[in-house]
Amino acid sequence: MPALPLSFACAAYDRMVPLLTGEVKPAGIDLNFIPIASPRDIFDRMAGRLEFDCCEFSSSELISQVGAGAPALTAIPVFPSRMFRHGFITVNRNRIKSPKDLEGKRIGVPLYTMTAAVFIRGMLTDQNGVDFSGVEWVQGSINVAGRHGNPTVPPLLNKVNIKVNDSEIAERTDRRRRDRRDHRHGFSARMRTNKAIGRLFPDFPDVERDYYRSTGIYPIMHLVAIKRELYERHPFIATSLYQAFCKSKDLALARLRFPRAIPCLATIRGLTASSETARRSKRSCATSLTNP
Repeated sequence: MPALPLSFACAAYDRMVPLLTGEVKPAGIDLNFIPIASPRDIFDRMAGRLEFDCCEFSSSELISQVGAGAPALTAIPVFPSRMFRHGFITVNRNRIKSPKDLEGKRIGVPLYTMTAAVFIRGMLTDQNGVDFSGVEWVQGSINVAGRHGNPTVPPLLNKVNIKVNDSEIAERTDRRRRDRRDHRHGFSARMRTNKAIGRLFPDFPDVERDYYRSTGIYPIMHLVAIKRELYERHPFIATSLYQAFCKSKDLALARLRFPRAIPCLATIRGLTASSETARRSKRSCATSLTNP
């Protein structure tokens, strides 16, 4: 019986490289690994047009779709991206000294519903007692004008004060900081700082370690989603893909002990990994590999 052809879109994380190179092959599947550095691009293409058979996908987006009923996607417990987010909260250093100081402020965020922002709100509420009910959220892209992708999410159950920003948040925040007219702060999956803007938790590595020790939570950002109708026709693909992802992760873990054996992302099939993907890979290689 010929192998089932499947397309899979994902960033070229270290634990995915053996699948990208073909060193690991899922049983019964002819996997076409499509490396895409921008997760938001993958999410929009999958949620909006079901462009891939399976892909890296936003945890919060899929969970919200399941909650709304009749989702087009299903998921397997494989997590391409797991990351603590304490180091991704930026504030006006002169005005915000503690998490509680964020109450009633304006906070910029690429997407109110993105996984990183959902986790940060929950973490600051549970761990620091922050009340976000009076916050004005300013939603928009960080480094380019306009919106941050085209997420497919159901309407919010509760009314939230969200305004759409028409210019990039980073540029507008920098400019308003200089003019001292805007006290906005930000949650993001990426960092941008200057003399006026810094991290809410400057010692975030220690804060993250303490958070993990006290909660046992290692936050999941992205998972692997499969077209539901495809899975229902070929249920074996869930097990086959899961086993292949585990094998790929194990091989990547083994290579951590022998760094010279780790392929350079920039040379694999001519792929040029974005600097952000490379930073995520370096930071998470020793920890994200602990689970699929």
